[in-house]
Amino acid sequence: MGAGMWGTTFAQVLCDAGTPVTLWGRRPDLVATINARHENPDYLPGITLPAELTASAEAARVLDGADLVVLAVPAQTLRHHLGTWHDLLPPGAAFVSLMKGIELGTQERMSEVIADVTGAGPDRIAVISGPNLAREIAERQHAATVVACADDTLAKRLQQDCHTPYFRPYTNPDVIGCELGGAVKNVIALGVGIAVGMGCGDNTRATLITRGLAEITRLGAALGADEYTFAGLAGLGDLVATCSSPLSRNRAFGEMLGRGMAVADVAAVTTQVAEGAKSAEPILDLARSHAVEMPIIEVVVGVMHGRVTLGQAAMLLTSRSAKPERYGV
Repeated sequence: MGAGMWGTTFAQVLCDAGTPVTLWGRRPDLVATINARHENPDYLPGITLPAELTASAEAARVLDGADLVVLAVPAQTLRHHLGTWHDLLPPGAAFVSLMKGIELGTQERMSEVIADVTGAGPDRIAVISGPNLAREIAERQHAATVVACADDTLAKRLQQDCHTPYFRPYTNPDVIGCELGGAVKNVIALGVGIAVGMGCGDNTRATLITRGLAEITRLGAALGADEYTFAGLAGLGDLVATCSSPLSRNRAFGEMLGRGMAVADVAAVTTQVAEGAKSAEPILDLARSHAVEMPIIEVVVGVMHGRVTLGQAAMLLTSRSAKPERYGV
C-alpha cells in the first residue's frame, strides 16, 4: 500500500522472492504506467520492474483476499489511510510496516498506530527496518534488513517471503528497538546534513553519527528496547547508511538547511518525503516525557523551527560539558 520509492522497491523484492503482490498507488496515471511499462518513472526511473508486478489505484481490489498488508505510506498519513481502508482490510491479515517515523501529537510508533486503528495484536504486526536505501535495492545491489515481530512464526514467514539472492532479512523480536532506530536515525541524518551543508568534514560527521547512536540507545533503553538492537542493522547499520549516502533524502534535506535555506523552501523543492523533518519534534517530546537527554535532536528541532541559528547550532553541539565516554552515555 504505497507506490513511492520504497513501496515499489519492496514490492519488487517480494516478487523476486516468489511472493505474489499487488501494489496500490493513489494516482491512476502512475499505476497505469507501472502496468504498461513495468517502470515507476516518478520514483525509480530506469528500473525495470518484474512483469508479474501489477498495480491498481483501487484499494478494495488490492486488499481483497490479502493475507499480508504491507504499509508504505508517509508516516504522518498512516492513521488517515488506515481509517479510510478500515472496512476493506481482510479479517486476520498481518500488517507489515515499512515506515520510519513517530506520529505527531500522539508520539506513537507506526506499529502502535496500526494497532490503534485496526485492533490487531502484536502477533499480527511486523516491522521491516535496516540500511535499505531503496534505489540500490531496486538495482538489486546486495543489502540486508531486519524483520521485527513479537511473534516468531510471523517473523520467520516474512523472512521467507522477502528473501532473495540480493536481499537478506534477519529476524528480531525487538519491535520497539527496530522502530526507534529507524525513526531517530532520520533526525540524526538531518543533523549530519546540516553540518555537511555548513562545510564541516568527516570528523564532524563521525562524531554526530557516534553520539547520535548514543542518543538513540538512551531513548530505546527508556522505552524498553533491547540495547543490543542498536548495534545491529536496524540501529548502527541504518544510521550509517542514512547519514553517509547522497541517496538519503533526510541527509539531503539537512544539507539544504545547512546551506541556509528555510525549511519551507527545502520542502517545496523536495519530491521525496524526509520523514525526519516531521518526526523530529515528536521524538523530542517522547524523549522529554521520559527524561532522556538528546542534545543532537534538540538542536535539529531548534534549527527546524528557527529558534536556533546555524552558528548557534555548531556552538551548542560542541560546548556541552566534558564527561567520560561509555556505551549509551
